[in-house]
Amino acid sequence: MVMNNSRNAQINQYLVTQIQTASKEQLLLITYDIGIKNCRAAELALSKGELEEANSCVLRAQEVVRELTITLDVDKGGEIAENLLSLYDFMYRQLIEGNMKKAPDIISFVRGMLEELRDTWEQAIEKIVTERSEAASVENKPSPGLTAGGFNVAG
Repeated sequence: MVMNNSRNAQINQYLVTQIQTASKEQLLLITYDIGIKNCRAAELALSKGELEEANSCVLRAQEVVRELTITLDVDKGGEIAENLLSLYDFMYRQLIEGNMKKAPDIISFVRGMLEELRDTWEQAIEKIVTERSEAASVENKPSPGLTAGGFNVAG
């Protein structure tokens, strides 16, 4: 038991460190991961008839969707943010319905939506990071005709 508690403490400390050092983009992906994990856990709990565990997992998934909702900046995000807001609202209501009906298929549907959105965000983030990296490397290249010591008069 002591060994297990020590291991859990190490894992918890790792997770805390991961979150504290994460970028905004990484936090977004972590948030989606938590929602997906809880939907999956709820589906499993329902298949085993563990209704209290399923309820807890669905409630955590709802908290994730709520967090995604309140972090949206509709002013900056415009139409895309408004569409996401509607989508998150739909997912939230579906989780409530799935929890009330104890319907793993509804929860699975929401999980699929979260997975799709997470994958889309991950691709967008990778593209942005690549573009930033390429822009930085262009800025750091020396100009033609210049060397580290000044002008290149030979060429």
